[in-house]
Amino acid sequence: MRSPWLNKLSVTLGPRPPASWLLLCLVCVLAVIAILGSTSSIAFDSVTITPVPNIYSNYRRLKEQAAVDYLELRSFSVSATRQQVLGLCGKEREHFVPCYNGEEFDRHCEMFRPRERCLVRPPKDYKIPLRWPAGRDVIWSGNVRLSRDQFLSSGSMTKRLMLLEENQIAFHSEDGLIFDGVKDYSRQVAEMIGLGSDAEFHQAGVRTVLDIGCGFGSLGAHLVSRKVMPICIAAYEATGSQVQLALERGLPAMIGNFISRQLPYPSLSFDMVHCTQCSIIWDDKDGMFLIEMDRILKPGGYFVLTSPASKPSGSSSRTKKRSMVAPIEEFTEKICWSLMAQQDETFIWQKTADVNCYKSRKSASPPICNEGNDIPPYYQPLMSCISGTTSQRWIPIQNRSTEQLSSYELQVHGVQQDDFSEDSQVWRSALRNYWSLLTPLIFSDHPKRPGDEDPLPPFNMLRNVMDMNAHYGGLNAAFLDEKKSVWVMNVVPVRARNTLPLIINRGFAGVLHDWCEPFPTYPRTYDFLHGYALLSHLSSERCGMMDVLVEMDRILRPEGWVVLSDSVAAIDMARALAAQIHWEARVVDPQNGSDQRILVCQKPFVKK
Repeated sequence: MRSPWLNKLSVTLGPRPPASWLLLCLVCVLAVIAILGSTSSIAFDSVTITPVPNIYSNYRRLKEQAAVDYLELRSFSVSATRQQVLGLCGKEREHFVPCYNGEEFDRHCEMFRPRERCLVRPPKDYKIPLRWPAGRDVIWSGNVRLSRDQFLSSGSMTKRLMLLEENQIAFHSEDGLIFDGVKDYSRQVAEMIGLGSDAEFHQAGVRTVLDIGCGFGSLGAHLVSRKVMPICIAAYEATGSQVQLALERGLPAMIGNFISRQLPYPSLSFDMVHCTQCSIIWDDKDGMFLIEMDRILKPGGYFVLTSPASKPSGSSSRTKKRSMVAPIEEFTEKICWSLMAQQDETFIWQKTADVNCYKSRKSASPPICNEGNDIPPYYQPLMSCISGTTSQRWIPIQNRSTEQLSSYELQVHGVQQDDFSEDSQVWRSALRNYWSLLTPLIFSDHPKRPGDEDPLPPFNMLRNVMDMNAHYGGLNAAFLDEKKSVWVMNVVPVRARNTLPLIINRGFAGVLHDWCEPFPTYPRTYDFLHGYALLSHLSSERCGMMDVLVEMDRILRPEGWVVLSDSVAAIDMARALAAQIHWEARVVDPQNGSDQRILVCQKPFVKK
């Protein structure tokens, strides 16, 4: 909270303190610093988190000037300890992903020790991505780590998926997956689960799909057109990354595997899990990979497995395929899955919707987990027991009748209907005001078009959005209410209240994450980063604010935007640090009498 001393000071001296007083203050600050000594890391004050965001309305020039002067005064106090402006990393770090050493696919953040801080530079030929939906089908080849030689040496499947031109990669949205094209394949899956077409996925309760080893996102791109939320996960790849290409196309994706650890999703998360050529031996490790899929799959959900190595050509191929699937089929019976359909190379299992099935099994192996300890599934070791069976969230996907969460479902998540409705209304207003804030900044350097009023920024200038402290997913819902063509990665900090099950039940993309660790994505993969009360949350964490801002710079594309809403103390410090990483930063006072400010930043396009 802002100290009473500062309030009294502003009343006494007015909005613009005398220069002599500023000089005297600076001398005093330097004297204190000399006594206490400088520190290698910058800390910031612990602040009280306001439960609901404040809405930003009109601007009063006098108070805005007072806020600016106050921030300039506070910047004097950190100038002596402030590090120099950060330089650029070497060329070898253009596609750098911390926690992965390039040799092992598993994540090792506990072994990651950052060297001297630096900013990941864009490749020499990097260009701003095309706006959606054009950017879904065409990307700049210089933006991803896939060279012409790698493309030419790749298999025929890759060449069917992509067309490499001089400086662009074009994706064939109508062809290239399995044998009959993406649309036909998606329709085939829908028909196999008893639907007339894939336009009816929502009617069957399928709103979220985890796509394991998603290739270059062709199925995901099609599912988006069907209003289904696909989330691609794939292991880290040093070159030709599936995740990097999918994100460059504006499709939800993140680095992830479950070789030895759980995925960072709660139990009972997804309506469908899809795997095509994902190179996983599913019955390995005593079925622990299938148990992990069972953990994240909702009751009544579907597991789709397709292995299109070759088309079936006679009884010998069918016999071979059946022998490959037999061990999986034997194990799935033990975890109450039933083989629902088989067609060509595609097999679909359905998880039971009846929780009593586990008690009536012939064998108690694998056993039911003892879930007394509610430990967030943040990269915990894989389990050999079945989880989720005692959860209040055991609600079959076929029982969801509407797109909105019912009062009962909200109650299951410990949320009151009134609080949820108020949160939604607040974020609808907040989104409109964010756009009003961005308008003069985005168009300040552009001439006014003849005969037009100053336009609001087009929403399709953004596609990949991250809400770094998502709460109920209200910002995501506001984007959808405005019918904007963005998707949002809703991040729930691991030591915050775990609202991720609620977010995913709304049909949104989301993940648990510790912001003292790097996020599992490639550089330059998000257009817009948002954080409400994130800095206040980090005040109790083991990492410094500068480490988080440098990581934000890594995952933000050039000319991307950051909006942080927090207390004066936290925003003051963030503004000072933003200058060190070359961000253009402006502070906005919401003029509502609160101790909150909004920091609006843009990352420059550094061409070197």
